Amino acid sequence: MNRRLFLRNGSLAGVALSTLSLSACTAPTQDSASAPVAGGPDDDATTKVFELSEATVAQLQEKMQSGQATARSLAELYLGRIRAIDQAGPKLNSVIELNPDALTLADALDQERKAGKVRGPLHGIPVLIKDNIDTADQLHTTAGSLALAGHRAAQDAFIVQKLRAAGAVLLGKTNLSEWANFRSTRSTSGWSSRGGQTKNPYILDRTPSGSSAGSGAAVAANLCALAIGTETDGSVVSPASCCGIVGVKPTVGLLSRAGIIPISATQDTAGPMARTVRDAAILLGALTGEDPADAVTRESAGKAAADYTTFLTPGALRGQRLGVEKNHLKGSSDAVALLQAALTVLRAQGATIVEVEVEKRIDPLGQAEYDVLLYEFKDGVNQYLATAQAPVKTLADVIAYNAQNKAKAMPFFQQEILEDSQKLEGLSSPKFVAARRKSHEGARQVLDAVLRDNKVAALVAITTGPARCIDLINGDGGGGPGFSSPAAMAGYPHVTVPMGLAHGLPVGLSFVGGPYTEGPLLGLAYAYEQASRLRAVPGFKTPFVG
Repeated sequence: MNRRLFLRNGSLAGVALSTLSLSACTAPTQDSASAPVAGGPDDDATTKVFELSEATVAQLQEKMQSGQATARSLAELYLGRIRAIDQAGPKLNSVIELNPDALTLADALDQERKAGKVRGPLHGIPVLIKDNIDTADQLHTTAGSLALAGHRAAQDAFIVQKLRAAGAVLLGKTNLSEWANFRSTRSTSGWSSRGGQTKNPYILDRTPSGSSAGSGAAVAANLCALAIGTETDGSVVSPASCCGIVGVKPTVGLLSRAGIIPISATQDTAGPMARTVRDAAILLGALTGEDPADAVTRESAGKAAADYTTFLTPGALRGQRLGVEKNHLKGSSDAVALLQAALTVLRAQGATIVEVEVEKRIDPLGQAEYDVLLYEFKDGVNQYLATAQAPVKTLADVIAYNAQNKAKAMPFFQQEILEDSQKLEGLSSPKFVAARRKSHEGARQVLDAVLRDNKVAALVAITTGPARCIDLINGDGGGGPGFSSPAAMAGYPHVTVPMGLAHGLPVGLSFVGGPYTEGPLLGLAYAYEQASRLRAVPGFKTPFVG
């Protein structure tokens, strides 16, 4: 299978097993989607209004500044919400591990505030991060793999250093598709052998998508104020779309990748996940910076904004020319009608819409992209494990561990992607060099040409269709629209924002632009968000019934 299509079709994570059996979804009916989840004694937790429901960063800061709340009280409320919704009740299973130092961190930040020191807009704000990002504390970093169980990083990832410096409270880590969904072509999004299966908080037998499944579900369900995911191709924007939140996949090089378990040096990046564009912009600004440990970040010098919220104006769409992917204007997906409605909003806000064709020109590059990921995964993972305090030291060790512990590590799908990567030679291989040129440079040429020739400020499209069923037996599958690959392959920025519900399931609208245009893209997304206001609070609904 073409790996790009595999990623686009939803296989960006996994599902964890134990007692879970979600291998068959039932046919949808609109009436049954309104049924609340049956969670036993914790039913009230899913139906009563959470005190911090939909709270923004600015609102949380106001509470702390006025004395209505403290960093500690906010952390306690979110931790209680995690216990009620994630570990009990509907059991979303989005948080793989809680930080035992969270309240201590919050207390220290409260003391700073009392002393008159406020570090910035993230001071005291509770954040969750994906379990492939290093933290030098009591938390583990495992990429969801049992092969890395017990691994604690020796130092924080660069973006975690930035997060701590900004005053955020690290609540814990989120579940993900194991190895960021680069283990099997038959994997299930949101599943990892260490963390189990994460569910979609809108309808519980639907995928949260991946690989940043836990981050997306946690933000959507109000288990934190903000979260960080990572993306190689779709792993921030797809779960953001399927979980009804805002996701930002930055230009590769805007955020350091040092201290993040890798797939691809060409395409990997971390990215903010939030309920509003403004909150995503605040988090993005806090994470940027040149890092000597990641040479690509030198390219961001002079290109990163000091404050991305300065781009957020309701009139940002006025006079803008946008290109819509013409392939997304047709087809049977319910997302098509949502896109048409979104275009009406964009036009009403003063934008001119023209049809463009990107996917038809990107699709032929898909095999080259997959080849690049295979080569770079082996190289990157071996470099990471060589210095990590983990029980495995090479990709070969990981493969051997999984084979020796098949019942626990591979109960549903195998590890053919790991094995295929292990067979390859190094990055000096002519095949790799040719594949990288075709994929990375080819995608840039396509996007540059479409943006230039059509004189458009950005591209818009359906991020991905409504969430599919969790299927542990057959893995992710099915077709439908999706627009993660063009920006992923080129290393260009991609912002997704909610554009409505289809049968109770969220769908996102994508904004894609040239390199380091995060600010303008966030402005466009903000203007659309303010005009449409289509973020919907999840209801933890039971599966559809026929």
